[in-house]
Amino acid sequence: MMTRSALILTAITLSSVAHASTTSQAHSESWYVEQSCLGEIEVRLPDRTRVDCLTNQYAIEYDFTHKWAEAIGQALHYGLMTNRRAGIVLIGSQEDAGYKRAWDVIRAYGLPIELNTLKREDREQ
Repeated sequence: MMTRSALILTAITLSSVAHASTTSQAHSESWYVEQSCLGEIEVRLPDRTRVDCLTNQYAIEYDFTHKWAEAIGQALHYGLMTNRRAGIVLIGSQEDAGYKRAWDVIRAYGLPIELNTLKREDREQ
């Protein structure tokens, strides 16, 4: 018979596996950065955070559309730290709920963020 701790651990493990299988991506975020960044990749800042892509004008955060809220905070922080404009590249579609939410928040609050999308691609077979 399973102990209570074993049951809890099993439940956590199963829910983690289920979550991972539904949120797995065809390519990693870093793959998209490497494919499309026209500046320096993974630039380390004085506070030990890292900008995904740093150009002469922009500090750009890449993320999947479901992580839109995190991307907004990171982009603003990176822009502040680098004295560049904040940029976000959301991996997905403008039809995704995450993109729409990010766009609505940026527009409603007048946030100084350039928002773009990058189409998700499947891995080659």
